[in-house]
Amino acid sequence: MRYLLLIGLVITVQSLKAYEKRNLLQKSTDSVQLKKALADKQQWIRYPAYTDRAAWDKLTGDSKEALIKKGEAALGYEWQVVKATDYIEFERSGSRNIMQHPFGANNTALADLVLAELVEGKGRFMDQIINGAWHSCEMTSWALSAHLNAQQSRRSLPEHTEHIIDLTAGDLGAFLAWTLYFFEDEFNKVNPAVAQRLHYELQERILKPYMQRSDFWWQAFNLKEGGMVNNWNPWCNFNVLTCFLLLEQDKEKLTKAVWRTMASVDHFINYNNSDGACEEGPSYWGHAAGKMYDYLQLLSYATKGEVSVFDNPMIINMGEYIAQSYVGNGWVVNFADASAKGGGDAGLIYRYGKAVESEPMKQFAAYLFKRDNGTRKISKGKDIFRTLENLLSYGNLSNQPPGVPHSSSVWYPETEFCYMRNKAGFMFAGKGGYNNESHNHNDVGTFSLYLNNTPVIIDVGVGTYTRQTFSSERYSIWTMQSNYHNLPLINGHAQQHGSQYRSENVQFNKQKKSFSLDISGAYPEEAKVSNWNRKYQLEKEGLLITDQFQMFENKESNTLNFITYAKPDIAQKGVVKLRHKHLPVILLYDAAQFDIFVQLIELSDQRLVKVWGKAIYRLSLVTKENRKQGHYRIRIKKEE
Repeated sequence: MRYLLLIGLVITVQSLKAYEKRNLLQKSTDSVQLKKALADKQQWIRYPAYTDRAAWDKLTGDSKEALIKKGEAALGYEWQVVKATDYIEFERSGSRNIMQHPFGANNTALADLVLAELVEGKGRFMDQIINGAWHSCEMTSWALSAHLNAQQSRRSLPEHTEHIIDLTAGDLGAFLAWTLYFFEDEFNKVNPAVAQRLHYELQERILKPYMQRSDFWWQAFNLKEGGMVNNWNPWCNFNVLTCFLLLEQDKEKLTKAVWRTMASVDHFINYNNSDGACEEGPSYWGHAAGKMYDYLQLLSYATKGEVSVFDNPMIINMGEYIAQSYVGNGWVVNFADASAKGGGDAGLIYRYGKAVESEPMKQFAAYLFKRDNGTRKISKGKDIFRTLENLLSYGNLSNQPPGVPHSSSVWYPETEFCYMRNKAGFMFAGKGGYNNESHNHNDVGTFSLYLNNTPVIIDVGVGTYTRQTFSSERYSIWTMQSNYHNLPLINGHAQQHGSQYRSENVQFNKQKKSFSLDISGAYPEEAKVSNWNRKYQLEKEGLLITDQFQMFENKESNTLNFITYAKPDIAQKGVVKLRHKHLPVILLYDAAQFDIFVQLIELSDQRLVKVWGKAIYRLSLVTKENRKQGHYRIRIKKEE
């Protein structure tokens, strides 16, 4: 990571999330120069024309047969109708999937058919492609039921008079724009109405709304002070930019549209910290920094490299975060809604790394590629750009030496993420921050601990998204609450949601491998806590956790909670055995200070079951005496 850390061994952070008006894109050029730089009539496109069979054979190589097979499986696909009640169900029960599943199945089938026809070129998939494209045009909206609250009605049934650009509307719009680019002549041979309808729908659903409206929250044009700009911004802007570059023939209109996307994406870059950490976690990196890269790469192609910010240290840091956050064996450092399993798209990471000249990224991409036996993965769904870009890059990727950074310590001073490793095989990951981050959990001061690349003390992540997940009911969900993270319950109170609930006096000491912070500010006034200084020190044999606290009053017991992957064995006083996959780990505590309890947390949500299995555990150390000040010491190490 190229963030400048060499300003002392002890670093103290005083403030968080200061929106900085860097405006990297708008400062890189002006509208006059942009107009001159924009390539004419799609000359920026790097992919073969549909009729160039030799070029497609060369591009797809060993992937050709697999792509054709997926298309063949969709030749008999029956296009599903997304019923009105499927949309309404989001309001009735909170379920998103009832609407999303048939819509997603249609889009996947169409994507498989288009790619199969591109690589085979015999025309046998064309009728089904026309069926799928026409079916999409007949839909009232391409937005998800969960996102239609952006309509004036605020309801989940789409209004025919108003077009909303959300993630899926943008995805499908960009996909259909590429479909039209490759197959317009073929469509016209069948019936010119097909291409005409696609042109019309893309104008009405994507191009016009983007230029006419400034109130889509993800555009950030009406951003209030302290407002959030997350992965939606680069993701939607990438799709919009794709549509304009493929469809808009008027150079003046195209320039205005491209400049507008640049101004919008600048808000995303401005919102992020210059240390490059993704507060949404590694599993969102591909949608956040990864989509920002897609946008920047597309913009660079379209301007013949004239508009490029790939040499900016912040853009480099945002890329290298994904490599630094990899633990090993498929596990990643997860906070907020991110999953604990993953790694990333090897092709995407490699291309980003190549653009910013990052050896750690290119090596990590090669590691993922080799781990998956050199499989040329095709991007799921409708992302033709990533699919074709990956196909172009696999040759170089296969020759790249693999590697994983595994730095002894990594510190993100603005986002307040800290990773530390020792020679005994332990890896620690902790965070400060505040309780209104993107995809936030109330988790200021939490940590995860791994031994030999396997989780021991864990961050659960999040279950399947429902209406409640992104509503005023969010923090009624147990996975969002601080008492289901590795944090104290102070005076009977958990942390609260809001930007004002945050860490203070955050310090990282690289030499001593310690990370400390005052977490008292993350708790409500009712907790009656003056300060609660938690310190994590990664020692040679394991992790030492020290809590030093002062309280105005202490009427209820304090509880130290730990979420564990392994079932805790508490038979021996003062010692908790955590054995999972033959890892001999023990947690040591003062039995004179604490009573100890274990809660079995049964998991039924498939999103969590896929990561953790059917159960995890909460280990709770409850104080025997209520004191206004004092300290606790917990040590986690290998069992001798």
